Amino acid sequence: MSPPRVRDVPIGLRATGTRTESDSLGEVEVPAEHYWGAQTQRSLIHFDIGDDRMPKAVYHAYGHIKKAAAIVNARAGRLPQWQADLISRVADEVIHGELDSEFPLYVWQTGSGTQSNMNVNEVISNRAIQLLGGRLGSKDPIHPNDHVNMGQSSNDTFITAMHIAAAEAIDDHVLPAAARLREATEAKSREWAHEVKIGRTHLEDATPLTVGQEWSGYAAQLGNASDHLERTRSELYRLAIGGTAVGTGLNAPPGFGDEVARQISELTGRPFTSAPNTFAAQASCDELVRASAALRALAVPLFKFANDLRWLGSGPRTGLGELILPANEPGSSIMPGKVNPTQAEAMLMVAIQVTGNDTAVSMAGAEGNFELNAFRPVIIKNVLHSARILADMMDHFRRFLIEGTQLNTERLHHNIDHSIMMVTALSPVVGYDQAARIAHHALDKGLTLKDAALQCGVSQDIYDTVVDPERLTKPGVPSPDGRTRR
Repeated sequence: MSPPRVRDVPIGLRATGTRTESDSLGEVEVPAEHYWGAQTQRSLIHFDIGDDRMPKAVYHAYGHIKKAAAIVNARAGRLPQWQADLISRVADEVIHGELDSEFPLYVWQTGSGTQSNMNVNEVISNRAIQLLGGRLGSKDPIHPNDHVNMGQSSNDTFITAMHIAAAEAIDDHVLPAAARLREATEAKSREWAHEVKIGRTHLEDATPLTVGQEWSGYAAQLGNASDHLERTRSELYRLAIGGTAVGTGLNAPPGFGDEVARQISELTGRPFTSAPNTFAAQASCDELVRASAALRALAVPLFKFANDLRWLGSGPRTGLGELILPANEPGSSIMPGKVNPTQAEAMLMVAIQVTGNDTAVSMAGAEGNFELNAFRPVIIKNVLHSARILADMMDHFRRFLIEGTQLNTERLHHNIDHSIMMVTALSPVVGYDQAARIAHHALDKGLTLKDAALQCGVSQDIYDTVVDPERLTKPGVPSPDGRTRR
């Protein structure tokens, strides 16, 4: 039999009303203007819960799986080449988002993701049939189960799609956004390398440091969290494909998982491989749990960074006022001229949401019984949500807050002049008890530290030599008197 002629038919169905599709439970009426079939329609009826739809990234990942499986099946002679080519052609439309409107299912569905897998199978089948000029719903000559799903199960393909989608989100969005934010933060650190300020511990005045040193800490935290996320993401490159129903590979030929994983790697340009143990890969979602935890671990330093900036920028008259934050929009409907640290507040909310998402993921990851974790949809929904909002927020935080932030040097100098805790530098010279008396004398009498020290018997020459704010930010560097700060 010669291959049927494939027509060049644009995506879309002009039919109205319904058409009859069938599955193992019987016939179902589906909207005639859509490509999906009976199992998708049943899911829409039984799981019409809330507004949470399965992320489109999962379906795009499924396109890679279906294309890779078709190529491998044709290479092994299990599938005629023309069928594999047709499935691959439609899978490309899935990958590129051209069929996104055909994937309407809710997150709250079967915990294995079976209905989303069948949604993809049905859409590819009917779109392929349309390209051949056949009758939609006939399953002939491209059957959703026998051909599109050949050698596969929802149990190994859905978790595989989860890994592909999560790895791509972290690789393409989260890590680049984190790198851009870190670079912008490091640029500020270099710019303010010699601007001295008073540090704070326990929310109380402490010894001095430079603004550049403070910001280098923020940059290092971002770098450490990004490195951890990158290491964790590498675990997502291990795919469950080939395990089929329970990990044994029933109905898949030997080596199928390895070959499909290699093909997915070739299609995506990422180092995907077959999981070394398909039983663990299908019975758990451990790699995604760890990826979620790493996203939360990135949210933690972002929360601190944003919180510090909104406090350091508080004011403009009665707050700390060390930073001048960009005025992006009016801050009040009743108080004219008010400007708020809105980007910092948005970052704090995103970090809180990511933390909540991770709680859901960890609980779902601990669930599941025997050979299958049946809480997969809620896991991938939350992992992808965390990745999306973190990536978007880091770019906004960088563009609309970090890059435009300025120093209030007048406030910094005022704080230096009135700081008491620089008395710490006098402690090795006059002793701890005398230094403490100087500090309390300054506070009790409302004096500057210098005036209090002079009144307590410290010579001006010793004070000026020892209490040098910039030198105090570089312990270990000898001072003019030969003393080494510790």
